[in-house]
Amino acid sequence: MREITFAEAIREALREEMHRDPSVFIMGEDVGVFGGVFGVTAGLYEEFGPDRVRDTPISESAIVGGGLGAAMMGMRPVVEIMFGDFLMCAGDQIVNQAAKARYMSGGKAKVPLTIRVTTGAPGSAAAQHSQSPESWFMNVPGLKIAVPATPADAKGLLKTAIRGEDPVLFFEHKMLYAVRGPVPEDPDFTVPFGEANVVRPGRDVTIIAIGGMLAKALAAADALAQEGIEAEVIDPRTLVPLDKETLIRSLAKTGRVVIVHEAHKRAGPGAEIAAVLAEEAVEYLDGPIVRVAAKNVPIPYSPVLEEEVLPGAEDILAAVRFLTAGAKA
Repeated sequence: MREITFAEAIREALREEMHRDPSVFIMGEDVGVFGGVFGVTAGLYEEFGPDRVRDTPISESAIVGGGLGAAMMGMRPVVEIMFGDFLMCAGDQIVNQAAKARYMSGGKAKVPLTIRVTTGAPGSAAAQHSQSPESWFMNVPGLKIAVPATPADAKGLLKTAIRGEDPVLFFEHKMLYAVRGPVPEDPDFTVPFGEANVVRPGRDVTIIAIGGMLAKALAAADALAQEGIEAEVIDPRTLVPLDKETLIRSLAKTGRVVIVHEAHKRAGPGAEIAAVLAEEAVEYLDGPIVRVAAKNVPIPYSPVLEEEVLPGAEDILAAVRFLTAGAKA
């Protein structure tokens, strides 16, 4: 299978869906002539023109609000928020309007709105451009949340989002844009929401890795294998809906679980996943549920301090060794 980058996979999904459905259009800051600040939409303006690839002013509220209105009138907008740190500027549009429109209209108003959002620390971008805000919106009924970790999932999940009837927050880690991987060329290739991917099978511990942390979890699993510890690594792919069945099935096999994400530890995605496992699968636990996440401070500009705050493979190794050592004791 050919290999392309994460960014190219997203662009390919956008191009294919725009060819397939004339109601699909793109809107956001610098997505048109400039091709996106990370180059994801490069070439689409030239191919589809200004009516379907629209540059907007710097106003997250206007971008999401315009997309919401278009979606309720029968279009399928894909809007881009350049930095997820500023999603709260469109908080009312997302939380009080887009998420609730279908429910409050008795199902008459569909909201096929995809909100593409960059997430994570790209390296010394400091506290206002490095956050991972996925869990801010996990508390809001009516929103779906996708967090792809591979180029194939980026393409497949985005096409599922665009073809759906509900608002989706689609989080793209900035450090994944240049990552290459195999991606199907089938224009109807999709990845369903709510189906986690068991990326690496194992028997001793379950590592649930979200978004950009998947590669670090796999690196840790390789190192653990040298110590005789076989870690099962699972990528949830979507946080809402969450594939509880796959996570619980793995926990029943291994008895131990480490949840890894780049968002801050306090009330991050791992807190919700840990609560679900504690409520529904406590009988399988042979030790505490351990979370590996960013420390509860703003992300620093200093590269040294940033590395200290963000979780890495060594932190995952330490968590697994703690759990397995406890089991032996």
